[in-house]
Amino acid sequence: MVVLAALTAFGGLVAVLAGAYGLRQTRRISAAGAVAQALVKAAPPGAERPTLQFETVDGRVVEVVSPVPSTRRRPLASGDRVRLAYDTEDPRETVLLGGERTGLDRAFVGAGLALVVLGAVLVVVAL
Repeated sequence: MVVLAALTAFGGLVAVLAGAYGLRQTRRISAAGAVAQALVKAAPPGAERPTLQFETVDGRVVEVVSPVPSTRRRPLASGDRVRLAYDTEDPRETVLLGGERTGLDRAFVGAGLALVVLGAVLVVVAL
């Protein structure tokens, strides 16, 4: 029983760390990253996310897969222009401004915390 509790708590800790890392990256890139206008290009066959093409401050042209899929609220149609923030050290790390989707990261943190608490309760009950 203690092994199950420890594995539950460990899995929860991994989920908390993954969610916290995602939230930190989004916040860091949004706050300190360079802002650019990106051209939305059609999604490759079999993919649900379009490609974004933009020019960095040092003149490089970069193409990345959109960090978020096209939605009814925010369609990403081919030919549209969107604002994004990117990490100047690694332009492949991008955040679509106004389209940040932190819900999944927050869900990971919440579910992870719940698993850590459950693991702690199981340890107490087992002892």
